[in-house]
Amino acid sequence: MTQASKGDTVRIHYTGRLTDGTEFDSSEGRAPLEFQVGSGQIISGLDARIEGMNVGEKATVTIPAAQAYGEHRPEGVQTLPRERIPENVDVSLGARLQATSPDGQQMTLTVIDVNDAEVTVDANHPLAGKDLVFDVELVEVIAA
Repeated sequence: MTQASKGDTVRIHYTGRLTDGTEFDSSEGRAPLEFQVGSGQIISGLDARIEGMNVGEKATVTIPAAQAYGEHRPEGVQTLPRERIPENVDVSLGARLQATSPDGQQMTLTVIDVNDAEVTVDANHPLAGKDLVFDVELVEVIAA
């Protein structure tokens, strides 16, 4: 059997769930996810688990938050006066906004609370602070 090694390009099918069973993503009905093992293209905990798998092998793996999207950082949550946001911008609960950080980087913010006076946004990834469970199948290895 062909085994995935660091530097190989691989294709996997996967289903990602929270520990409570809520599914957040899946490759079902799509082409397998393709990435290079050990390159940082996917979350580190899943990347590390793929290395050493054989083509056709299936596994269920739990990835701690620190090896997924990191811990939730409270400093990533900010409350802004409503008037600082243009009227044409959707600030409904769950809306995703684009902003530029002081150092010029683009960032995505999620509206987590809103009222007539203020809008609270979260710059953390929506899965930050959550342990993740993946069912994975290594479909193909394209040798490095």
